[in-house]
Amino acid sequence: MIDDVYLERVATRVDDLERDLSQPETVADKARYRSLVTEHSHIKKLERCCSEFLNLRRGHQEATSLLANEKIDEDLRLLAEGELAELETSLPAAERALKVALLPSDPDDSRNCIVEIRAGTGGDEAGLFAGDLFRMYSRYAEHHGWTCTVLDASDTSLGGYKEVVFTVEGENVYRHLRYESGGHRVQRIPATETSGRIHTSAATVAVFPEAEEIDDIEVQSDELRIDTYRASGAGGQHVNKTDSAVRITHLPSGLVVQSQDERSQHRNKEKAMRVLLARLLDLQRLEEDTRMASTRRHLVGSGDRSQRIRTYNFPQNRVTDHRANLSLYNLDRMMEGELDNLLTPLYEQDIEMQLKEQLDTQTGGVA
Repeated sequence: MIDDVYLERVATRVDDLERDLSQPETVADKARYRSLVTEHSHIKKLERCCSEFLNLRRGHQEATSLLANEKIDEDLRLLAEGELAELETSLPAAERALKVALLPSDPDDSRNCIVEIRAGTGGDEAGLFAGDLFRMYSRYAEHHGWTCTVLDASDTSLGGYKEVVFTVEGENVYRHLRYESGGHRVQRIPATETSGRIHTSAATVAVFPEAEEIDDIEVQSDELRIDTYRASGAGGQHVNKTDSAVRITHLPSGLVVQSQDERSQHRNKEKAMRVLLARLLDLQRLEEDTRMASTRRHLVGSGDRSQRIRTYNFPQNRVTDHRANLSLYNLDRMMEGELDNLLTPLYEQDIEMQLKEQLDTQTGGVA
């Protein structure tokens, strides 16, 4: 049952937030301002859901009370019965929308993200598949008006990638792409195969929310080993004339990141540090989850990169997501970036798991 007292507090909280956001000292504090903007967006959505649910429930109660009156005339009874039927259809959906809005918002949802794609088993074909995945995500970003920037790339002789690391920047980027972490398997006839046999190869994808100032991740200079070297590959011959490529090793964690995509050593160092901070943030979150034994690690969006999440079958034009047990026969369009028909069900499944987790917590696991 939804707590009416809590719902009444929502409108008051909206007023408080809007008053705080209008204060100069709040605007000057970037971390606090961002936090309040995020909360304001969440609470406004909650306010809309509250209003709709309460109006529908009030109408349901009035129609039920009216029909309980034995002296009601026939025309009014028919009108009330029709209204009650509509309300009984609308009310469950409004109640679910409200329960979803009541879920605590994930502050990472609105962040930009860093995506790493690495070729796995399959030789040259795996490298080509890694390149196809990069193109797929780039097109998906274009459809949403987001921006992709390559941070580091190691290409293959056939035009694919051994590894490519890039940022995706835009509105609610991480919320959409967080489900992509894991193993991606492809089944198709490789361009390098003359006999026409179907091969299976793979690539892994890792998606990290980008670290921000509010995360307060401290990295001391003596914790870093920074190496420079001559860049190679798709950067062009100009990058080979100076030691512009940068490799950074974070000694306490053993994490190694690199960037060679820019001509400038300084720019490559900046890009490598963006990746390092994102990976340190990810490592910090994983340690927190382990310490708290959080069940969220087992949900759809947990980002377990050892899990095989999807199979792309080109001969049958089929893509299968193994977490949602979902197969769609529009692989050609998905490779052009039309991923929403696949990602939306994953988001909905994650929401259902969160609602179930919340219900289990409230009931002590008793159905």
